[in-house]
Order: sequence, then structure tokens, then C-alpha cells
Amino acid sequence: MPSIVYSYGKNLYINLTNKCPCSCSFCIRLGGDGVGSADSLWLEREPSAGDVVDELGRRSAEGFGELVFCGYGEPFCALNTMLDVCREIRRRWGSAIVRINTNGLGDLINDKPTAPLLRGLVDKVSISLNTYSAERYERICSPIYGAVAFPALLKFASDCKRHVPDVMLTVVDVLPPGDIEKCRAVAASIGVPLRVRGFS
Repeated sequence: MPSIVYSYGKNLYINLTNKCPCSCSFCIRLGGDGVGSADSLWLEREPSAGDVVDELGRRSAEGFGELVFCGYGEPFCALNTMLDVCREIRRRWGSAIVRINTNGLGDLINDKPTAPLLRGLVDKVSISLNTYSAERYERICSPIYGAVAFPALLKFASDCKRHVPDVMLTVVDVLPPGDIEKCRAVAASIGVPLRVRGFS
């Protein structure tokens, strides 16, 4: 049975969609059907906000460190559902820490600025930078938007700083040290910290 809510470590994760505008060569979806407590994250249908909130209630959402929008798809492909769930989280579990893990292409996906919509609803945004240039990003991540994807990602990250308390860019530690330093310079150029995370 596909999971729309699953636990991993100390956090509770929300799997809204399997849609994504990228086809990254290292995507975790290529390695198996599930993560953490989820045997499968391949959805038979996209859940409604009510479905998600009901499941969060069943999983005692207040007992987890963070509530994280991250599954086998890009959360901004289900923007309205994500925002509705965030509003219900604030109403029911006001002290919960809400994080979005994203590829940063929400503005292109929805054809509008999306960072302002997160104000007051989201505490953290973690954006997968993956590499240090538009050319390499297009080659590694194969975004459907082509060369405009990487600058759009950086603009989204910069915009988020004005609306979300904690914003970071991330890369995985399998990159060569020199590439990681180039990524760090890209992040510094827009005033966003870079986190180097383990690849798993």
C-alpha cells in the first residue's frame, strides 16, 4: 500500500505526488520503492489535503521533530494541496516545524512566484542545488525547462530568504571537493548557506 505519510529518523514525511519536472541521474527513486517506514511511495492517486491531515493525526504528528514535504515527487507539483496542508498543520499543531525539500523549480512549475505563498506557513526550505552551473545542471538533472531551470532555482532560493526563516541549498557528498567549493561559492553569491549532505 503506497504511503502518503511515512517516518524516517526523527521526522515525519509527506508524500504528495510522484510528478517531477526533472529526471536526475542520481534520484533516490531509482534505487527502490520506499524510504524509511514506507514500503512504497509510488502513489495510486494524489492525496487530498484532508487525506494528508487525517494521516498526520493518526501518526501523532506532534511527536516528531519536523514535518517534511518530501516523497517520490516534487512537492510544488501539488502546490495547492501542500499549502492547504500547511494551513491545517498551523491550525492543529501550531508549534510543529514545517520543512519543504524541493528542487527549487516551483515558480516554473506553477508559472508564478511561489516563495511569498510560504510566509507564515513554512519554517524551513531545503533546495537541491546539485551542481554549480546551468550547463551541468541541465546535463545531470534533465529539467524539462532546459537552460532556464538553474537560474530559476537560484532566484527561488533568494526569494525564499524574504519569506521563510531558514533557507538552505544542498549538495550530496559524492561530488568532488572542488565541485563542492564551486557550489559553496554559488550559494554565497545569493547569501544562502550550503549544506553538504550524505548520499543515501
